[in-house]
Amino acid sequence: MKTNLSYLYLLSPLHTGGATQEGNIVGIAREVHTDLPYMPGAGLRGRVRASTPKEQQKFLWGNTLEDVQQNGDDNLTQGTIWIGDAAILWFPIPSLSHGIVWITSQFLLRRWLRLHNQSLSLPSPNSFSGGNREQLYLKDAIFEARELNSWSDWQQYIPQDNEITKTINKALLLSDQDCKVLIQTSLWQQVRVNLSEGKTLADNAGFRYEEAIPPETLMYFPWGTTTTANGNGDKAGNQLRQIFSQQDIWQFGGQESLGRGLVELWTPELTSTTTENPKIENTQVEISPTPPLQKPQRPNR
Repeated sequence: MKTNLSYLYLLSPLHTGGATQEGNIVGIAREVHTDLPYMPGAGLRGRVRASTPKEQQKFLWGNTLEDVQQNGDDNLTQGTIWIGDAAILWFPIPSLSHGIVWITSQFLLRRWLRLHNQSLSLPSPNSFSGGNREQLYLKDAIFEARELNSWSDWQQYIPQDNEITKTINKALLLSDQDCKVLIQTSLWQQVRVNLSEGKTLADNAGFRYEEAIPPETLMYFPWGTTTTANGNGDKAGNQLRQIFSQQDIWQFGGQESLGRGLVELWTPELTSTTTENPKIENTQVEISPTPPLQKPQRPNR
């Protein structure tokens, strides 16, 4: 089986509905094992399928229940393409000292390296592209200069197949716990109000807040061919790449009329890697203990 990677660079906030709602906050889809936001593969597949030419839909995606009930097909069939969930790779965080800093964690980077390039080593926590000459103020956290590690080859850990990734000019690798906390506190919360017919306030009018992944986030999703391809894997992959190339800007997650969920999607030319019996090197990474996040001190007036 061959696994390919495609990338999504968010141009506007992205909301993919979750199954939970706490008070007046409408949650976002989250991975069960990490509690981090993600985009379900079902939403990706449905949007791409809608952009697939009609004559290619059955070959790539299989038939539908309507084909069985109305068009005479005997049974539901599997398509030749599978699409996985989209995961976060780099996430933007506002910084009082450095403008915007993109963060990732060892877990997020390791998961991407498994599919992208297993020969790259995993940097230690607090590796920062800006070096360790000054303090880093990141949201409500302060990283002392002595806590940071200089990261000279950080650009190798950012996809270089699209000009848009050059926007990422400051990169910080955090521990899993610190990264999760900063991502959670940096999600967008969009305000909504209940309206009735005629665009007037409803009787039960009230504010609610919808979580969203912010713009400038870099995500990726794996895809490949199923056993149904039966020797036609290259044909199916080429057709899907052609569909991806039909447009640079895609819209996912609904709220299209509000300009939400706009992303730039691209697939590098050489991302295929054989996942059957992959060679995994047993490398040990020496990780120094990461001090807990500190709250910034207010200056004396």
